[in-house]
Formats: sequence, structure tokens, C-alpha cells
Amino acid sequence: MFTKTKVAALGAVAAIALTACASDDSGEESTTGTSGGTETATGDFPEGSTMAALAEAGKITIGTKFDQPLFGLVGPDGVPVGFDVEIGKMIAAELGIDEGNITWTETVSANREPYIEGGQVDIVVATYTINDERKEIVSFAGPYYNAGQALMVLSDNEDIAGPDDLAGKVVCSVEGSTPAANIAENYPDAELKLFGAYTDCLEPLRNGQVDVVTTDNVILAGYVDESDGDFKIAGDPFTEEPYGIGLAHDDDEFRNWINDVLEASFDDGRWMEAWNATAGTVLPEPEPPTVDRYENRRSVSPWCVPALERRDAPFTGRGPWAHSSTTTTWC
Repeated sequence: MFTKTKVAALGAVAAIALTACASDDSGEESTTGTSGGTETATGDFPEGSTMAALAEAGKITIGTKFDQPLFGLVGPDGVPVGFDVEIGKMIAAELGIDEGNITWTETVSANREPYIEGGQVDIVVATYTINDERKEIVSFAGPYYNAGQALMVLSDNEDIAGPDDLAGKVVCSVEGSTPAANIAENYPDAELKLFGAYTDCLEPLRNGQVDVVTTDNVILAGYVDESDGDFKIAGDPFTEEPYGIGLAHDDDEFRNWINDVLEASFDDGRWMEAWNATAGTVLPEPEPPTVDRYENRRSVSPWCVPALERRDAPFTGRGPWAHSSTTTTWC
């Protein structure tokens, strides 16, 4: 992955480095082709920036879902399609990168932060809810869409109309997801059954092994649309889930640039065009969200707090006053 800390070492091997970071045994990948990018000069971006590095390489690796209708679903040709995919293409185009030079890497809910931190992807556009806990690990541009957690049941189910009806019910969701965390924390009387992907919940719902599937309303709408009448949404959304574009935590320059791209797309109609061509075939037309240009900061571990108050404390090499050579603070 291209980050500001790596840009200085790129030089002539930039394209090779980007190809290498697309490889990972734990996720699937799809490359849409090998055609050249559109005309955007590297000089259009600040020297040493992630944008300049990606533009020079002419390639980008984007993490997205491969199993979610309307937002990120692999088609018969092995290439993902959906609203998230179109947002990723839009960002690539602004870098002068043709969609044929995008490598799509499957990112499920549990591996999005590790893939960003580990450099397997440059950005993640994967129904990725922005929250404070994740902002300690990665950074977010956006939001580019506001969703909400909902419930999906069999079409003949009359017992569940909202989250207050989940006591004693088997609720299926995905490891590492905000919907699963919300059920565990706020509806403890429900029996939570977790899988690696939401598609793993569909057959258990059909055959009665679980009573309900929960994730964001727009994801469930895609499954309902493809279910031939087997499923329905029960009740209304009961949370707010702003979808953001995940990237390296400290790359504020790249984050601000992506925010600029999103806001321009809201204004010039590209965002709505992408919506209508994908999720808008099933879901109503939304209002563009307001981009959150929050101040990026990494939290300080509780172990560091006394040390930060005692910078004159002697170095012991262990415990809360052990010196951190990377942060030059007593931590």
C-alpha cells in the first residue's frame, strides 16, 4: 500500500510494490484488466503524497465486499459490482487510474482494519461503518452514505417487528461487524450466532436454524430482492451507520483529498448517477450525506497516562514508565 511514510522509497519500483501489496492468501482478488489510466499528471498532486504515488504507479488496490447485492457483489465475470465499487472507481479515476488497473480484494467485516494496517489494500470501500473505535486504528473519509441496522426474517414471520422482540431468538450476523456488537451489548437476551460473511446466514434463516439476520438495511434489501419472496425486512432501521472509506490512520492528506472528491461528486451528480445505476434499482433515492472532516487523533493507552505526567521519570525498561523509542514518550 502507498502511504506517505513509504513514498520516499518508491522510485522506479512503484508499480511492482503496488502489485505485491495486492497479494494475500486470506482474501480473494479480482483485477478488471490491464488498460492504461486516464490522463492525470503526477505533478497535479503534492510531491511525496499517496495520491502522487498511486498516480505514478497507475494502479490501486481497493478492498470491498464480494457477497453483498447492490453494494459489492462479484458478478459472473469475477468482477465486483455495486455502489461501493462505483465509489472506488470514482476515486481511482480522479487519480488518473483506469478501472482496468484496479485490483479488487475481498474484505470481510473482520479483516478490514488488518488489511489497511498491513498494506494489503490502499483503501477499503465495503459498507464500512465509521465509529470511534475504528478511528483509533484506521482513518475514514466520508461518509458517502448513511445506512441503519435492520432485521430480516422469513416472509411469513409475524413474531419479530423490531429489536425489542429478539429475546430468546437466534440472531445471525457477522464477526467484527457493528450490528453484531450492537446486539451483544444492547440485546443480551438474544442468542447471537456469528459467521464470516452475511451470505452464510441465508440458508440457516431459510431452514429455521436462526430466526433473524441483522446487518444494515441496505445490505438486507439486496438479499430480500434476490430471495424470490422468501425474506422480508422486519420493522424500521434502529441505528445510524455512516459508511466511510477506510485508509491508513495517519494519512490526513489522502483522507482530505478523498473528502474533496466525494463532495465534488455530490455536487456534480456523479454520486447520484452511481447510486441510480446500482443500489437505486431497489432502494429509494437518498440525500447526499455531509462529509465529516474530523480531527484525526490516536488514543493514548491507559498505561501511558501516568508516564505522560512524569516525563522526568527514570527509564526502567518495563511497566508504564518504559520508554517508547518510536513515540519518544514515556509509555
